[in-house]
Amino acid sequence: MTSGTTTVRDATFGTELLGAGPADLVWSHGLTSSRAAERRFPLVDLDGLDGTARVLRYDARGHGETEAASFPHGSTNAWADAALDQLALAEANGIDTYVAGGASLGTGTSLWAAVHAPDRIRGLVLVIPPTAWDTRRAQRDRYELMASIVDAKGTRPLIDGLDDAPVPDAFRGDPAWRARAERNLLDADPQRLAFVLRSMTGADLPEPDVLAGIEAPALVLAWSGDDGHPVATADRLDELLPDVTTHVAHSADDVATWTDRVRTFLESLA
Repeated sequence: MTSGTTTVRDATFGTELLGAGPADLVWSHGLTSSRAAERRFPLVDLDGLDGTARVLRYDARGHGETEAASFPHGSTNAWADAALDQLALAEANGIDTYVAGGASLGTGTSLWAAVHAPDRIRGLVLVIPPTAWDTRRAQRDRYELMASIVDAKGTRPLIDGLDDAPVPDAFRGDPAWRARAERNLLDADPQRLAFVLRSMTGADLPEPDVLAGIEAPALVLAWSGDDGHPVATADRLDELLPDVTTHVAHSADDVATWTDRVRTFLESLA
């Protein structure tokens, strides 16, 4: 593994390259997560893809070791702008065409990358797709409320509210789920956290007719029981994307299959 930083688009990103293989996978984490957080709780074991893919992973703006707390040019759709970061980071690390992948925020980023630069995206790995379109409106209000709370009182009220937060079916009864969420909030800088939450109020997936034009093969990995990442979004992607395979996890054992599913998908693109 080679860790370092990469400067693109007026920001310096914490980045790392790991593994080797015939495919290149560029991976984007979820909101309030980071490379470090994903190492503690990997939905997909990126190290386990060694031999199948070389992986470029990075901390998104306002997350982890990437301190930038703004997007260039006053973007109104954070996912569309984050995709430009991803494309620039790939190019700066010598990666032209690649498979774009990620969880939640990373799903939105990857889909927009395929819209911005279809000739560069060979495939898509879309993990726990977030709210989109009609279901996005309520989520935007939640993020603005959360950002305002962090501005006024810091992260403690959000941590206290975790007991009432929804837990995916795969992790119900698992005390480590709350502990991981608390750790992410404790590690977050309040000013940067408020930025990333507020930036999500304008984020959304590309319009359905645009998604229907994406030719890159896609693997969608969703889970049930999570209103922030509803199965309905995965179902809609399954309907819209022309070349897609979808799996919905209902248990921890189901989630444990995801790394193998990603490996098989990457191998199918060779």
